[in-house]
Amino acid sequence: MPFWDDKPLTELDEQEWEQLCDGCGKCCLHKVLPTREDLPEDAPMQAGEELHYVNVTCQLLDTETGGCKHYQNRLSYVPDCVVLSADNIEKIHFMPPSCAYRLRAEGKPIPTWHPLRHNGSRIPMVEAGMATTGYPLYNELDPELSENELEIIRWPLHIAK
Repeated sequence: MPFWDDKPLTELDEQEWEQLCDGCGKCCLHKVLPTREDLPEDAPMQAGEELHYVNVTCQLLDTETGGCKHYQNRLSYVPDCVVLSADNIEKIHFMPPSCAYRLRAEGKPIPTWHPLRHNGSRIPMVEAGMATTGYPLYNELDPELSENELEIIRWPLHIAK
């Protein structure tokens, strides 16, 4: 049985851990919470709150490939970039519902379109609309970006069947 189907996240080696990422780029989208009149703006997310993804990306997301432009050194550019691990994945609630790390942490299988199921090919993922590539997005450093252009993403965040 392949490692991605049954091997616990805590037992994955570095190469297996990195391969589990489908490279969709959705974790690099900015996220917002609905207006919370009773809480300070910077209050942590509360149980039951719904997180919304918007059409603005991290400055390092390559929107043509869905990958990070400086993955190995990303913390030098974006100090608050989250480094996922088997130890923290269950505490990180902003990963997209289709994220293989999140799915495996929840005891679910990786999606049928995941590159691991297609010899590394991203084509099924892109065709299923599950990658950020091909969607209109703004880089967070784009000088043209204005509040009027922020939109909640309606394209697939959940697993496409």
